[in-house]
Amino acid sequence: MNEALFTVNNLWMMIATILVFIMHLGFASLEAGLVRSKNVVNILFKNTIIPAIGVLTYVLVGFNIMYPGEQFAGAFIGFTGFGLSLPEGAAGLIDYADGAYTFWTDFIFQAMFAATAATIVSGAVAERVKLNAFFIFSIIYVAICYPIVGMWKWGGGFLDSLETPFYDFAGSTIVHSVGGWGALACIILLGPRIGKYVNGQVKAIPGHSLPVAAIGVFLLWFGWYGFNGGSVLSADPGLVSLVFVTTTISACAGAVGAFIMSQVLFKTNDLTMVLNGILAGLVGITAGADQMGVGSSFVIGLIAGGLVVCSVVMFDRLRIDDPVGALSVHLVCGVWGTLAVGLFGNLASGAQIVSQLIGIGCVALFTFSFAFALFAALKYTIGVRVSATEELEGLDIHEHGMHAYPDINGNTYGTPEKGTHLNTEPRKEVVKTAVNPA
Repeated sequence: MNEALFTVNNLWMMIATILVFIMHLGFASLEAGLVRSKNVVNILFKNTIIPAIGVLTYVLVGFNIMYPGEQFAGAFIGFTGFGLSLPEGAAGLIDYADGAYTFWTDFIFQAMFAATAATIVSGAVAERVKLNAFFIFSIIYVAICYPIVGMWKWGGGFLDSLETPFYDFAGSTIVHSVGGWGALACIILLGPRIGKYVNGQVKAIPGHSLPVAAIGVFLLWFGWYGFNGGSVLSADPGLVSLVFVTTTISACAGAVGAFIMSQVLFKTNDLTMVLNGILAGLVGITAGADQMGVGSSFVIGLIAGGLVVCSVVMFDRLRIDDPVGALSVHLVCGVWGTLAVGLFGNLASGAQIVSQLIGIGCVALFTFSFAFALFAALKYTIGVRVSATEELEGLDIHEHGMHAYPDINGNTYGTPEKGTHLNTEPRKEVVKTAVNPA
Protein backbone atom coordinates (compact mmCIF):
# COMPACT_ATOMS: atom_id res chain seq x y z
CA MET A 1 0.00 0.00 0.00
CA ASN A 2 1.22 3.48 -0.87
CA GLU A 3 1.21 5.17 2.56
CA ALA A 4 1.41 8.71 1.16
CA LEU A 5 -1.55 8.14 -1.17
CA PHE A 6 -3.52 6.50 1.60
CA THR A 7 -2.91 9.46 3.90
CA VAL A 8 -3.96 12.01 1.27
CA ASN A 9 -7.09 10.05 0.36
CA ASN A 10 -8.06 9.64 4.00
CA LEU A 11 -7.45 13.31 4.76
CA TRP A 12 -9.53 14.49 1.80
CA MET A 13 -12.42 12.21 2.75
CA MET A 14 -12.41 13.59 6.29
CA ILE A 15 -12.37 17.17 4.97
CA ALA A 16 -15.28 16.30 2.68
CA THR A 17 -17.11 14.87 5.69
CA ILE A 18 -16.68 18.17 7.52
CA LEU A 19 -18.04 20.05 4.50
CA VAL A 20 -21.12 17.83 4.33
CA PHE A 21 -21.65 18.37 8.06
CA ILE A 22 -21.61 22.13 7.51
CA MET A 23 -24.53 21.68 5.10
CA HIS A 24 -26.79 21.02 8.08
CA LEU A 25 -26.08 24.57 9.27
CA GLY A 26 -26.96 25.69 5.75
CA PHE A 27 -30.30 23.86 5.85
CA ALA A 28 -31.02 25.30 9.30
CA SER A 29 -30.28 28.86 8.18
CA LEU A 30 -32.17 28.59 4.89
CA GLU A 31 -35.29 27.15 6.49
CA ALA A 32 -35.15 29.57 9.43
CA GLY A 33 -34.95 32.52 7.07
CA LEU A 34 -37.90 31.36 4.97
CA VAL A 35 -40.34 30.82 7.85
CA ARG A 36 -42.04 33.43 10.01
CA SER A 37 -40.24 34.63 13.13
CA LYS A 38 -42.74 32.85 15.40
CA ASN A 39 -41.51 29.47 14.10
CA VAL A 40 -37.73 29.99 13.97
CA VAL A 41 -36.89 28.14 17.20
CA ASN A 42 -38.95 25.17 15.97
CA ILE A 43 -37.03 25.01 12.68
CA LEU A 44 -33.66 25.37 14.39
CA PHE A 45 -34.57 22.70 16.93
CA LYS A 46 -35.51 20.22 14.20
CA ASN A 47 -32.37 20.93 12.21
CA THR A 48 -30.26 20.51 15.34
CA ILE A 49 -31.73 17.19 16.42
CA ILE A 50 -31.99 15.62 12.94
CA PRO A 51 -28.21 15.21 12.40
CA ALA A 52 -27.98 13.59 15.82
CA ILE A 53 -30.85 11.21 15.03
CA GLY A 54 -29.41 10.50 11.60
CA VAL A 55 -25.95 9.54 12.82
CA LEU A 56 -27.20 7.41 15.71
CA THR A 57 -29.71 5.48 13.60
CA TYR A 58 -27.01 5.01 10.97
CA VAL A 59 -24.77 3.53 13.64
CA LEU A 60 -27.55 1.27 14.89
CA VAL A 61 -28.93 -0.10 11.62
CA GLY A 62 -28.48 2.22 8.64
CA PHE A 63 -24.90 1.43 7.67
CA ASN A 64 -25.52 -2.32 7.80
CA ILE A 65 -28.64 -2.01 5.66
CA MET A 66 -26.99 0.26 3.11
CA TYR A 67 -23.73 -1.67 2.78
CA PRO A 68 -24.56 -5.30 3.63
CA GLY A 69 -21.75 -6.77 1.54
CA GLU A 70 -21.32 -8.86 -1.56
CA GLN A 71 -23.63 -11.63 -0.35
CA PHE A 72 -26.56 -9.30 -1.03
CA ALA A 73 -25.44 -8.15 -4.50
CA GLY A 74 -28.41 -7.57 -6.79
CA ALA A 75 -30.87 -7.71 -3.90
CA PHE A 76 -33.70 -5.39 -2.85
CA ILE A 77 -32.69 -5.40 0.81
CA GLY A 78 -29.88 -6.69 2.99
CA PHE A 79 -28.93 -6.50 6.65
CA THR A 80 -25.87 -7.71 8.53
CA GLY A 81 -26.76 -6.95 12.14
CA PHE A 82 -27.11 -4.12 14.62
CA GLY A 83 -24.44 -1.70 15.65
CA LEU A 84 -21.11 -0.75 14.13
CA SER A 85 -18.11 -3.06 14.23
CA LEU A 86 -14.86 -3.40 12.36
CA PRO A 87 -14.73 -5.82 9.42
CA GLU A 88 -13.73 -9.41 10.16
CA GLY A 89 -10.05 -9.79 10.84
CA ALA A 90 -9.47 -6.22 12.03
CA ALA A 91 -8.59 -7.43 15.54
CA GLY A 92 -9.84 -4.19 17.07
CA LEU A 93 -7.63 -2.04 14.86
CA ILE A 94 -8.64 0.40 12.13
CA ASP A 95 -9.13 -1.46 8.88
CA TYR A 96 -9.04 -0.09 5.36
CA ALA A 97 -11.95 0.39 3.00
CA ASP A 98 -10.72 -0.76 -0.41
CA GLY A 99 -7.23 0.34 0.61
CA ALA A 100 -8.15 4.00 0.07
CA TYR A 101 -9.07 5.25 3.53
CA THR A 102 -9.97 3.87 6.92
CA PHE A 103 -13.13 2.00 7.76
CA TRP A 104 -14.04 4.77 10.20
CA THR A 105 -13.66 7.46 7.55
CA ASP A 106 -15.84 5.41 5.22
CA PHE A 107 -18.55 5.20 7.87
CA ILE A 108 -18.53 8.83 9.00
CA PHE A 109 -18.65 10.18 5.44
CA GLN A 110 -21.69 8.04 4.64
CA ALA A 111 -23.30 8.92 8.00
CA MET A 112 -23.19 12.63 7.17
CA PHE A 113 -25.46 11.92 4.18
CA ALA A 114 -27.97 9.95 6.21
CA ALA A 115 -29.82 12.81 7.88
CA THR A 116 -30.20 14.95 4.75
CA ALA A 117 -33.41 13.24 3.58
CA ALA A 118 -35.21 14.09 6.82
CA THR A 119 -33.83 17.63 6.72
CA ILE A 120 -35.50 18.12 3.33
CA VAL A 121 -38.82 17.02 4.83
CA SER A 122 -38.33 19.42 7.74
CA GLY A 123 -38.60 22.53 5.58
CA ALA A 124 -41.50 21.24 3.52
CA VAL A 125 -43.74 20.63 6.56
CA ALA A 126 -42.63 23.73 8.46
CA GLU A 127 -44.94 25.89 10.55
CA ARG A 128 -47.71 23.34 11.20
CA VAL A 129 -46.32 19.87 12.02
CA LYS A 130 -46.24 18.40 15.54
CA LEU A 131 -42.72 17.99 16.82
CA ASN A 132 -43.20 14.50 18.27
CA ALA A 133 -44.82 13.21 15.06
CA PHE A 134 -41.98 14.64 12.99
CA PHE A 135 -39.39 13.02 15.24
CA ILE A 136 -40.98 9.59 14.94
CA PHE A 137 -41.25 9.97 11.17
CA SER A 138 -37.62 11.11 10.87
CA ILE A 139 -36.21 8.30 12.97
CA ILE A 140 -37.96 5.56 10.98
CA TYR A 141 -37.47 7.20 7.58
CA VAL A 142 -33.74 7.78 8.09
CA ALA A 143 -33.13 4.42 9.77
CA ILE A 144 -34.95 2.23 7.23
CA CYS A 145 -36.17 3.92 4.04
CA TYR A 146 -33.05 5.89 3.09
CA PRO A 147 -30.55 3.02 3.65
CA ILE A 148 -32.68 0.56 1.66
CA VAL A 149 -32.75 2.90 -1.34
CA GLY A 150 -29.03 3.63 -0.92
CA MET A 151 -28.30 -0.09 -0.94
CA TRP A 152 -30.07 -0.50 -4.31
CA LYS A 153 -27.26 1.45 -6.00
CA TRP A 154 -24.36 2.27 -3.69
CA GLY A 155 -24.51 -1.02 -1.77
CA GLY A 156 -24.52 -3.19 -4.90
CA GLY A 157 -28.28 -3.78 -5.01
CA PHE A 158 -30.55 -4.45 -7.96
CA LEU A 159 -30.27 -0.99 -9.57
CA ASP A 160 -26.52 -1.40 -9.71
CA SER A 161 -26.97 -4.85 -11.27
CA LEU A 162 -29.07 -3.78 -14.25
CA GLU A 163 -27.58 -4.59 -17.67
CA THR A 164 -26.90 -0.88 -17.97
CA PRO A 165 -26.47 0.08 -14.33
CA PHE A 166 -28.50 2.95 -12.92
CA TYR A 167 -26.14 5.84 -12.21
CA ASP A 168 -26.33 8.36 -9.37
CA PHE A 169 -22.89 9.72 -8.54
CA ALA A 170 -23.66 11.64 -5.33
CA GLY A 171 -27.40 11.35 -4.78
CA SER A 172 -29.75 13.42 -6.97
CA THR A 173 -32.16 10.52 -6.52
CA ILE A 174 -30.77 8.48 -3.63
CA VAL A 175 -30.54 11.50 -1.30
CA HIS A 176 -32.49 14.42 -2.70
CA SER A 177 -35.50 12.83 -4.30
CA VAL A 178 -35.78 10.39 -1.40
CA GLY A 179 -36.29 13.45 0.77
CA GLY A 180 -38.51 15.04 -1.86
CA TRP A 181 -40.89 12.09 -2.23
CA GLY A 182 -41.13 11.80 1.54
CA ALA A 183 -41.89 15.51 1.79
CA LEU A 184 -44.62 15.27 -0.85
CA ALA A 185 -46.37 12.46 1.01
CA CYS A 186 -46.23 14.39 4.28
CA ILE A 187 -47.54 17.63 2.76
CA ILE A 188 -50.50 15.86 1.16
CA LEU A 189 -51.50 14.34 4.51
CA LEU A 190 -50.70 17.48 6.51
CA GLY A 191 -52.47 20.08 4.39
CA PRO A 192 -51.55 23.73 3.79
CA ARG A 193 -50.88 26.40 6.39
CA ILE A 194 -53.82 28.45 7.57
CA GLY A 195 -54.21 31.47 5.32
CA LYS A 196 -52.10 30.16 2.44
CA TYR A 197 -54.98 29.43 0.08
CA VAL A 198 -57.98 31.68 0.69
CA ASN A 199 -61.07 31.97 -1.52
CA GLY A 200 -59.29 30.33 -4.42
CA GLN A 201 -56.32 32.71 -4.18
CA VAL A 202 -52.69 31.92 -3.32
CA LYS A 203 -51.55 34.18 -0.49
CA ALA A 204 -47.84 34.83 -0.11
CA ILE A 205 -46.48 34.11 3.38
CA PRO A 206 -43.01 35.72 3.31
CA GLY A 207 -40.15 34.41 5.38
CA HIS A 208 -38.90 36.65 8.17
CA SER A 209 -35.23 37.02 7.13
CA LEU A 210 -33.88 36.86 3.61
CA PRO A 211 -30.33 37.62 4.83
CA VAL A 212 -30.42 34.45 6.97
CA ALA A 213 -31.83 32.46 4.02
CA ALA A 214 -29.06 33.76 1.74
CA ILE A 215 -26.41 32.77 4.28
CA GLY A 216 -27.95 29.30 4.35
CA VAL A 217 -27.74 28.91 0.59
CA PHE A 218 -24.09 29.93 0.47
CA LEU A 219 -23.28 27.52 3.31
CA LEU A 220 -25.00 24.76 1.35
CA TRP A 221 -23.08 25.67 -1.80
CA PHE A 222 -19.84 25.62 0.20
CA GLY A 223 -20.69 22.24 1.71
CA TRP A 224 -21.65 20.81 -1.68
CA TYR A 225 -17.97 20.69 -2.64
CA GLY A 226 -17.64 17.98 -0.01
CA PHE A 227 -20.95 16.38 -0.94
CA ASN A 228 -19.94 15.96 -4.59
CA GLY A 229 -16.16 16.15 -4.28
CA GLY A 230 -16.09 13.56 -1.52
CA SER A 231 -18.22 11.22 -3.61
CA VAL A 232 -15.16 10.61 -5.80
CA LEU A 233 -14.16 8.46 -2.78
CA SER A 234 -10.51 9.40 -3.15
CA ALA A 235 -8.31 12.45 -3.56
CA ASP A 236 -7.83 11.74 -7.28
CA PRO A 237 -6.74 15.19 -8.52
CA GLY A 238 -8.32 14.91 -11.96
CA LEU A 239 -11.74 13.71 -10.83
CA VAL A 240 -12.03 15.93 -7.75
CA SER A 241 -11.12 19.06 -9.69
CA LEU A 242 -13.54 18.12 -12.50
CA VAL A 243 -16.35 17.64 -9.98
CA PHE A 244 -15.58 21.01 -8.40
CA VAL A 245 -15.85 22.70 -11.81
CA THR A 246 -19.06 20.95 -12.92
CA THR A 247 -20.66 21.60 -9.54
CA THR A 248 -19.77 25.30 -9.67
CA ILE A 249 -20.91 25.82 -13.26
CA SER A 250 -24.25 24.12 -12.66
CA ALA A 251 -24.92 26.16 -9.51
CA CYS A 252 -24.15 29.40 -11.34
CA ALA A 253 -26.28 28.39 -14.31
CA GLY A 254 -29.11 27.49 -11.92
CA ALA A 255 -29.05 31.02 -10.50
CA VAL A 256 -29.19 32.49 -14.02
CA GLY A 257 -31.95 30.12 -15.10
CA ALA A 258 -34.09 31.02 -12.09
CA PHE A 259 -33.43 34.74 -12.66
CA ILE A 260 -34.51 34.53 -16.30
CA MET A 261 -37.62 32.47 -15.54
CA SER A 262 -38.61 34.86 -12.73
CA GLN A 263 -38.40 37.72 -15.20
CA VAL A 264 -40.49 35.85 -17.74
CA LEU A 265 -43.21 34.77 -15.30
CA PHE A 266 -43.27 37.52 -12.68
CA LYS A 267 -41.44 40.48 -14.25
CA THR A 268 -39.46 40.84 -11.06
CA ASN A 269 -36.05 40.11 -9.56
CA ASP A 270 -37.05 37.52 -6.97
CA LEU A 271 -34.21 36.74 -4.55
CA THR A 272 -35.85 33.60 -3.15
CA MET A 273 -36.15 32.15 -6.65
CA VAL A 274 -32.49 32.84 -7.42
CA LEU A 275 -31.45 31.29 -4.10
CA ASN A 276 -33.47 28.18 -4.89
CA GLY A 277 -32.08 28.30 -8.44
CA ILE A 278 -28.56 27.88 -7.04
CA LEU A 279 -29.71 24.85 -5.05
CA ALA A 280 -31.56 23.53 -8.09
CA GLY A 281 -28.38 23.64 -10.13
CA LEU A 282 -26.49 21.85 -7.36
CA VAL A 283 -29.10 19.12 -7.03
CA GLY A 284 -29.30 18.76 -10.81
CA ILE A 285 -25.60 18.14 -11.31
CA THR A 286 -25.20 15.82 -8.32
CA ALA A 287 -26.18 12.63 -10.18
CA GLY A 288 -23.57 13.08 -12.91
CA ALA A 289 -21.00 15.59 -11.67
CA ASP A 290 -18.13 13.25 -12.54
CA GLN A 291 -19.45 12.51 -16.05
CA MET A 292 -20.16 15.99 -17.43
CA GLY A 293 -18.20 18.64 -19.27
CA VAL A 294 -18.50 22.40 -19.08
CA GLY A 295 -21.30 22.71 -21.65
CA SER A 296 -23.38 19.88 -20.21
CA SER A 297 -23.04 21.26 -16.69
CA PHE A 298 -24.22 24.65 -17.86
CA VAL A 299 -27.28 23.25 -19.64
CA ILE A 300 -28.22 21.00 -16.71
CA GLY A 301 -27.99 23.88 -14.26
CA LEU A 302 -29.80 26.36 -16.52
CA ILE A 303 -32.73 23.98 -17.04
CA ALA A 304 -32.81 23.16 -13.31
CA GLY A 305 -32.99 26.86 -12.46
CA GLY A 306 -35.92 27.38 -14.82
CA LEU A 307 -37.62 24.23 -13.57
CA VAL A 308 -37.50 25.27 -9.93
CA VAL A 309 -39.43 28.49 -10.63
CA CYS A 310 -42.07 26.74 -12.74
CA SER A 311 -42.34 24.01 -10.14
CA VAL A 312 -43.03 26.47 -7.30
CA VAL A 313 -45.89 27.91 -9.35
CA MET A 314 -47.19 24.42 -10.20
CA PHE A 315 -47.26 23.23 -6.59
CA ASP A 316 -49.08 26.38 -5.49
CA ARG A 317 -51.70 25.83 -8.18
CA LEU A 318 -52.11 22.27 -6.91
CA ARG A 319 -52.56 23.68 -3.37
CA ILE A 320 -49.49 21.85 -2.14
CA ASP A 321 -47.99 24.19 0.44
CA ASP A 322 -44.20 24.01 0.65
CA PRO A 323 -42.84 26.97 2.67
CA VAL A 324 -39.22 26.63 1.53
CA GLY A 325 -39.54 25.18 -1.97
CA ALA A 326 -38.08 21.80 -0.95
CA LEU A 327 -40.20 19.84 -3.42
CA SER A 328 -39.17 22.05 -6.31
CA VAL A 329 -35.48 21.94 -5.44
CA HIS A 330 -34.94 18.40 -4.23
CA LEU A 331 -37.71 16.35 -5.88
CA VAL A 332 -38.21 17.99 -9.27
CA CYS A 333 -34.56 18.87 -9.84
CA GLY A 334 -33.41 15.56 -8.34
CA VAL A 335 -35.47 13.75 -10.95
CA TRP A 336 -34.19 16.07 -13.68
CA GLY A 337 -30.55 15.63 -12.68
CA THR A 338 -30.89 11.85 -12.60
CA LEU A 339 -32.48 11.77 -16.04
CA ALA A 340 -29.82 14.16 -17.37
CA VAL A 341 -27.16 11.47 -16.86
CA GLY A 342 -28.69 9.58 -19.78
CA LEU A 343 -28.95 12.74 -21.92
CA PHE A 344 -25.56 14.39 -21.43
CA GLY A 345 -21.96 13.51 -20.69
CA ASN A 346 -19.98 10.30 -20.92
CA LEU A 347 -22.88 7.94 -20.22
CA ALA A 348 -25.47 9.45 -22.58
CA SER A 349 -27.37 6.71 -24.43
CA GLY A 350 -30.84 5.30 -24.91
CA ALA A 351 -30.04 2.35 -22.64
CA GLN A 352 -28.84 4.69 -19.89
CA ILE A 353 -32.04 6.76 -20.14
CA VAL A 354 -34.08 3.58 -19.62
CA SER A 355 -32.01 2.62 -16.58
CA GLN A 356 -32.33 6.12 -15.13
CA LEU A 357 -36.11 6.00 -15.60
CA ILE A 358 -36.24 2.59 -13.89
CA GLY A 359 -34.30 3.96 -10.94
CA ILE A 360 -36.41 7.11 -10.70
CA GLY A 361 -39.62 5.08 -10.84
CA CYS A 362 -38.59 2.44 -8.30
CA VAL A 363 -37.35 5.02 -5.81
CA ALA A 364 -40.50 7.14 -6.27
CA LEU A 365 -42.85 4.21 -5.73
CA PHE A 366 -41.05 2.86 -2.68
CA THR A 367 -40.23 6.11 -0.87
CA PHE A 368 -43.59 7.81 -1.47
CA SER A 369 -45.49 4.69 -0.36
CA PHE A 370 -43.25 4.23 2.70
CA ALA A 371 -43.58 7.87 3.75
CA PHE A 372 -47.32 8.03 3.06
CA ALA A 373 -48.04 4.88 5.07
CA LEU A 374 -45.82 5.98 7.96
CA PHE A 375 -47.17 9.53 8.16
CA ALA A 376 -50.77 8.33 7.74
CA ALA A 377 -50.28 5.95 10.67
CA LEU A 378 -49.03 8.87 12.75
CA LYS A 379 -51.87 11.10 11.59
CA TYR A 380 -54.57 8.67 12.69
CA THR A 381 -52.92 7.78 15.99
CA ILE A 382 -51.07 10.64 17.68
CA GLY A 383 -51.91 13.30 15.07
CA VAL A 384 -49.45 15.16 12.88
CA ARG A 385 -50.70 18.74 12.96
CA VAL A 386 -50.77 21.34 15.71
CA SER A 387 -54.04 23.05 16.61
CA ALA A 388 -55.20 26.17 14.79
CA THR A 389 -54.41 28.26 17.86
CA GLU A 390 -50.88 26.87 18.10
CA GLU A 391 -50.27 27.42 14.40
CA LEU A 392 -51.51 31.00 14.45
CA GLU A 393 -49.65 31.96 17.60
CA GLY A 394 -46.47 30.16 16.60
CA LEU A 395 -44.82 26.82 17.28
CA ASP A 396 -41.94 28.45 19.16
CA ILE A 397 -43.98 29.44 22.21
CA HIS A 398 -46.22 26.34 22.18
CA GLU A 399 -43.68 23.60 21.34
CA HIS A 400 -40.63 25.14 23.02
CA GLY A 401 -41.77 27.81 25.45
CA MET A 402 -39.40 30.37 23.97
CA HIS A 403 -38.99 32.75 21.07
CA ALA A 404 -36.07 33.38 18.71
CA TYR A 405 -36.29 37.14 19.13
CA PRO A 406 -36.88 38.51 22.66
CA ASP A 407 -37.86 42.16 22.95
CA ILE A 408 -35.42 45.04 22.90
CA ASN A 409 -34.77 44.78 26.65
CA GLY A 410 -33.96 41.10 26.46
CA ASN A 411 -37.17 40.05 28.14
CA THR A 412 -38.83 36.81 27.12
CA TYR A 413 -42.28 36.88 25.68
CA GLY A 414 -45.31 36.19 27.84
CA THR A 415 -47.60 33.22 27.42
CA PRO A 416 -50.13 33.27 24.58
CA GLU A 417 -53.00 33.21 27.08
CA LYS A 418 -51.91 36.52 28.57
CA GLY A 419 -51.64 38.07 25.13
CA THR A 420 -48.44 39.93 25.96
CA HIS A 421 -46.80 39.44 22.58
CA LEU A 422 -49.57 38.56 20.16
CA ASN A 423 -51.72 40.63 17.88
CA THR A 424 -54.88 38.53 17.70
CA GLU A 425 -56.96 40.79 15.50
CA PRO A 426 -55.70 39.55 12.08
CA ARG A 427 -56.23 35.98 13.31
CA LYS A 428 -60.02 36.35 13.41
CA GLU A 429 -60.33 37.04 9.71
CA VAL A 430 -57.93 34.23 8.80
CA VAL A 431 -59.70 31.65 10.94
CA LYS A 432 -62.99 32.33 9.17
CA THR A 433 -61.52 31.17 5.88
CA ALA A 434 -59.27 28.41 7.18
CA VAL A 435 -59.84 24.72 6.66
CA ASN A 436 -59.77 22.71 9.88
CA PRO A 437 -56.27 21.32 10.29
CA ALA A 438 -55.63 17.60 10.12
